[in-house]
Amino acid sequence: MFENLTKTELYAMLTGVFTACLIISNIIAGKTFDFFSIVLHCGVIIFPIIYIVNDILAEVYGYKKARNVILLGFLMNLVAVICYNVTIILPAPAFFENSEAFSTVLGSTVRLLIASFIAYLAGSLVNAKLMVKLKKWDEDKLFLRCILSTLFGEGLDAIIFITIGFLGTMPIEVLIIMIVAQALFKTVYEIIIYPLTSYVIGSVKALPEN
Repeated sequence: MFENLTKTELYAMLTGVFTACLIISNIIAGKTFDFFSIVLHCGVIIFPIIYIVNDILAEVYGYKKARNVILLGFLMNLVAVICYNVTIILPAPAFFENSEAFSTVLGSTVRLLIASFIAYLAGSLVNAKLMVKLKKWDEDKLFLRCILSTLFGEGLDAIIFITIGFLGTMPIEVLIIMIVAQALFKTVYEIIIYPLTSYVIGSVKALPEN
């Protein structure tokens, strides 16, 4: 699958995928959907991919390089948000009739932005750190490392994002259900796609360094 690439080249590609998925997730997170009577934000559709790439980065390249990608993703998402808001503020010509729709989709409250940024940094860093720590404990149990790191990382992400973003706007019991459902949804997603994650990790480990 990656025969013609080196680990260094693939690292650059994974960085691009991670950053792009993060920016996409924060755009689509503004919409919620009903999943068997449980309300979830649409960011859960793509966010598991971010954690899978995070697992690959931590497993193959180590915590420091995974952390660098996480921080870069944070920075680029911040740049995207600034660009969205500057674009919204700029006056549109009279013939442009979609300003309100544009603002609705790409605009976001300060509260949700803060919630998203804190949750992303905390969840992603915990996911990467746990992957590395568990690898030192038992290098052979890749499945356990991937699932536990995602469960704890996604759990922390869900607690922070939903609590900061939605506390006071809905009943506490609904918030708790959203937190649990979001963490479990993303973890189950990674369990289902684990064979692909394992295959990619194995393929990347076999690549030459440079």
